Amino acid sequence: MPDHQADIVIAGAGLSAALTALRLGRTARVVLVDRKPDPRAAHTWSFHAGDIPADAQAWLAPALRCRWPGQEVRFPGYGRRLRAGYASLDSQSLGQAVADVLHVRGEVARVDPDGVTLACGRRIAARVALDARGFAPHPALEIRFQKFLGQELRLAAPHGLARPVIMDATVPQQDGYRFFYLLPFAPDRLLVEATHYADAAALPAETLRQGIAAYVAAQGWTVAQVLREETGVLPIALRFDAPAFWRDRDPDLPVIGMRAGRFHPLTGYSLPCAVRSAEIVHDRWRQGPRALAQALRRDSLDLARAQGFYRMLARMLFLAAEPEGRRAVMARFYRLPEGLIERFYAGRSTLPDKARILMGKPPVPIRRALPCLPERLGASL
Repeated sequence: MPDHQADIVIAGAGLSAALTALRLGRTARVVLVDRKPDPRAAHTWSFHAGDIPADAQAWLAPALRCRWPGQEVRFPGYGRRLRAGYASLDSQSLGQAVADVLHVRGEVARVDPDGVTLACGRRIAARVALDARGFAPHPALEIRFQKFLGQELRLAAPHGLARPVIMDATVPQQDGYRFFYLLPFAPDRLLVEATHYADAAALPAETLRQGIAAYVAAQGWTVAQVLREETGVLPIALRFDAPAFWRDRDPDLPVIGMRAGRFHPLTGYSLPCAVRSAEIVHDRWRQGPRALAQALRRDSLDLARAQGFYRMLARMLFLAAEPEGRRAVMARFYRLPEGLIERFYAGRSTLPDKARILMGKPPVPIRRALPCLPERLGASL
């Protein structure tokens, strides 16, 4: 295609970029640029009902694949049904919701406030350009990992699940904290995801596939067909010097998504943060790139300050708890009041919530927990 003039051009076409395009709808001419032929291929994103305001859920609705009225967790000797609603979208449902948005395939060489330049030399000029090219390591951010491999399965008979199982940790523990994640899309269709909270990013795909096969067999299910497979390695933030992170960025270039460090530090979930930035872009893009960049930066700094408690919990989980003890930490958390759990996922924990999470006999040794309290990059136990 020839050089294209747009209102907004976004480098990257993943979750945050697509949700921004969805939120803008027909109010702006949007172009998404990505080197991958299908940048959202074979992926599922989920959220708890309380994570996203009702007005935002209204414009997000066309991208949803499925909603459920509750969810479950399972631990050895303990299971619980939670009343909070749960919803998921996937690459297909999100792709259909933004099917009218222009996608350009190409390697991005440079992003500046008013355009994207491709490696081939083509430039796509716009009133505003956004950088949404995905997570990139940075010295101001210390991370560990939530990594997973999931398979959407068509079963030979109904699975019998009425709601998602967001954690089934009744399985043997290995490579950190291990659990299975189940999304029942239809009576005979199920996403089964093997997930690890791990210290290393390496994803042993064949081992995870074998684990899924063993888990499915243990549930008494027979697989008729593997419909698709997805993998991911999400960052879990232990420490984040947000001012230092943003000092390295062009102050006039708006940045969104994982590229901006916008994700829940302890779950790795980025969808609520992507919705939040999409609202800011929708409200501010007409003010120009500099004003939009400043608004997004202020919000990202506010978000990073508000997330300090969750980064401390991440340090407790990864640095104070032994790998084989992480399941006990999570099991204790899921015995707490439902409202507290919902606010935790939404990133809106109150002071009483934080006190309740920390009070009582700690599931990690005090001598290992105390050094985790300060957030200082370069610190270790």
